[in-house]
Amino acid sequence: MIADEVRAIWCRELRRDDISVDDDFFALGGQSVIMAKIQGAFIEELDVEVPVDQMYLNPTVASISAYIESLGAVTP
Repeated sequence: MIADEVRAIWCRELRRDDISVDDDFFALGGQSVIMAKIQGAFIEELDVEVPVDQMYLNPTVASISAYIESLGAVTP
C-alpha cells in the first residue's frame, strides 16, 4: 500500500515514529530541506516524481498518497 510506504519515508526523514496518515507535514516540523529529501525518496523508492507544489497542496500522508495513486504509480 502506497500510504504505508509514504508514511515510512516521512517517519525516516522527519525522525519520528508517531506519524499518522492525517498529520500535517509542516505541523510535524517539516521544512524545505526535509521536503527535498522526501521527494528524492519518492523517486528512488516509489519511482514517482512529486512536484514541490503538490507537496504543499497535499501535506498529509493520506493526501500525498492519493495524489501518487492518481498518477497510476504501482509499487511491487
